[in-house]
Amino acid sequence: MKHNRGVIIRFLLWLIGSLVLFFFIHTKLLSIYDYLPYDNLIVRSYWINALLAAVIFIVLFLFRYRLKNYIGFLFIAGSFIKFTLFFIIFYPVYRADGEMDTLEFAAFFVPYLISLLIETIFTAKMLKKLDDKTT
Repeated sequence: MKHNRGVIIRFLLWLIGSLVLFFFIHTKLLSIYDYLPYDNLIVRSYWINALLAAVIFIVLFLFRYRLKNYIGFLFIAGSFIKFTLFFIIFYPVYRADGEMDTLEFAAFFVPYLISLLIETIFTAKMLKKLDDKTT
């Protein structure tokens, strides 16, 4: 059980650390180029992506033995949930003026991609360890 907490804590540290770093860079670049740094639901986007990535990975990790053969499908289902929430929460706001511009797109997809990358790396490591134990 102690090892389990260690993996989850490492994942959360990487996830939160990366998202905080990219949030700072993202908003700083917006400021440098004279855009509103906290516009386009950017704060909400980073929070929601962090929360969903954490929940998805923790659920996959906790059920990794019981659902070993379904981890890939569950991982994809997690991405589907993220996109569904994007279309429920963000898309209507972004399309309110009739179009979705690059800044609106980036406000959601930068944290989405960072979260996805970290989830993918940690899930792949988890699956490799599962394979090593069964081989």
